[in-house]
Amino acid sequence: MQALRWRRLGRLATLLAVLAAGVAAGALLMWGLSSPVPAGHAGAGPSGPAQEQTVWTCSMHPEIRRDGPGLCPKCYMELIPVQASSAGPTGPRQYATSPESAALMDVELAEVERRFPQAAVRMVGKVAYDETRLAYVTAWVGGRLERLYVDYTGVTVSQGDHMVELYSPELLSAQEELLQARRAVGEVGRSEYGLVRDSAQATVQAARERLGLWGLSEEQIAAIEQRGSAQDTVTINAPVSGIVVHKNAQEGMYVQTGTRIYTLADLSVVWVELAAYESDLAWLRYGQPVEFSTLSEPGETFTGTIAFIDPILDPATRTVRVRVNVPNEDGRLKPGMFVRAVVHSRVAAGGKVMEPQLAGKWISPMHPEIIKDGPGRCDVCGMPLVPAESLGFVAAEPGQAPLVIPATAPLLTGERAVVYVEVPDADEPTFEGREVTLGPRAGDWYIVREGLAEGERVVTRGGFKIDSALQIEARPSMMSPEGGQPVTGHDHGAMGGAGASTMDHSGAPAAGAPATAAPASGTTDEDAAALAPVYEAYLPVQQALADDELTEAQQSARALGEAVEAVDMTALSPPAHEVWMAHVGPMRTAADEVAAAEGIAEAREAFLALSQATIGLARRVEPPRPLYRVHCPMAFDNAGGDWLQRDRTIANPYYGARMLRCGSVTETLGQ
Repeated sequence: MQALRWRRLGRLATLLAVLAAGVAAGALLMWGLSSPVPAGHAGAGPSGPAQEQTVWTCSMHPEIRRDGPGLCPKCYMELIPVQASSAGPTGPRQYATSPESAALMDVELAEVERRFPQAAVRMVGKVAYDETRLAYVTAWVGGRLERLYVDYTGVTVSQGDHMVELYSPELLSAQEELLQARRAVGEVGRSEYGLVRDSAQATVQAARERLGLWGLSEEQIAAIEQRGSAQDTVTINAPVSGIVVHKNAQEGMYVQTGTRIYTLADLSVVWVELAAYESDLAWLRYGQPVEFSTLSEPGETFTGTIAFIDPILDPATRTVRVRVNVPNEDGRLKPGMFVRAVVHSRVAAGGKVMEPQLAGKWISPMHPEIIKDGPGRCDVCGMPLVPAESLGFVAAEPGQAPLVIPATAPLLTGERAVVYVEVPDADEPTFEGREVTLGPRAGDWYIVREGLAEGERVVTRGGFKIDSALQIEARPSMMSPEGGQPVTGHDHGAMGGAGASTMDHSGAPAAGAPATAAPASGTTDEDAAALAPVYEAYLPVQQALADDELTEAQQSARALGEAVEAVDMTALSPPAHEVWMAHVGPMRTAADEVAAAEGIAEAREAFLALSQATIGLARRVEPPRPLYRVHCPMAFDNAGGDWLQRDRTIANPYYGARMLRCGSVTETLGQ
């Protein structure tokens, strides 16, 4: 509502200013016919005292200051009035303006509040066998494989199907012992000595048990006894139903006891093994539902349950293995398939994950699909159930909501986070820059650790403009926490001198030249070379959007995603590895969103997030070749936007041909 009121006042002020300018111009023309205007007093006249309170500037070049309306000398846009503040002196990090100027800046505010944000954790992985459902056909006794009834993998078998015909001298000898023992029982059956009869019967039972231990079923043993003769070969049957996934032996081989002949897999339930970055572990819990998709079933969403989170981090990839149990009765999920998964977590204070449906429930620690209303034992493994709260879940309680701000509020430099806060009870709109400590990002929100209080109002749109105004005045800002040299003008190609040199005759940077970022301490040239494919894959996305080519941008975004996945993290030094792990998740997500965008406007919004992550990476691990960071203050309804490009000639990906040269180089990254 405040922003709307400022916009209305801004429109009224602009209309009055235009009318006043027209009247003043007419009066000046009539006065000029009879009296020349003294040099240096072109803005003087009867309305001089009122004009002293108004400064005219360019929305593209805020360093341009005039005491009257006209055109910007750099881009020839109409100057706009900026009412001088009458609020008196402000603090070094405060910026005061008029309601009309705030409306023209399109400033929007939001309250710092307590809520339960939702985080979307995106992961990739593959379908795998359920190890608990693997079975093996093995040789229980040494012998020769006379015949393999299943002679290739992929065959579906049922429990009890014949699999192998085995010749074994030991089995043949054991059959003869059984038959001799049975004949001995018949001979002593009429004996008057009970001890002899019992001994003969015990010998028969021992022979049967030996054959059973060597893999013969009771039906097979009974058939031998009924036939009355030993069989040269014995058939080994399938112990379970499933798919033959490995054939480990060939016909004619001589096998030892325990030799594996076949591997069977029951694919009615499969595992999906995912890799979660350590920055996402705060949002993952045992028992959470997971949604994922496969390339073979476009548009189809599968669901599963997290059954295991590896307690050990992989030091090479800095990821943790997450295992998901997935029902697969129709067999559409096949081991080895590539999947993309997402977990939606509602976040409570203290890093807890909210699952109201699990409040007061008891879960099996081995089988997350077993959930009961009270204590008991797992129906599958018999282990005692545990309370859901012991696994990091909480129910929805108002007192547990964390303090959050919209993700568009903070201005992030990679090392600091700056938020502009509305100064309450000020006579005019006044905003104060404040460094805050942020927790992890959860969807469209950042969790606030320190620096803000509930109920304060923060700038969610227009913060870059406020920060730019402070930079122009050499006051503390996002990029210059202690203040410094005012920022120079905006680069507009032919109009603004896009190719102008930033070097003086001595070869040193000229005054006002863009700064060069310092890399993270400890990074090496090898780190830059390892990440070079990522920077190179980013640039075609920027150029395609500047050319208004949506399809090409989507294809380039997919190639960027592949380049991100292909980074060899073992080649990175520890400092570079930490930087990469902090940026790879946002880069992958933003690249996917660009590739999936339904229109070029949506792709450009996703590209903004992609650029923010890439810039943050490039500022810490510098590219092997120079890249230029460019800022356009008019992008996204004057909210501003940055990107990287190879050349100094501006190619704006947020406007394309409409304003291709809108932007200025603010930083040089790389050597």
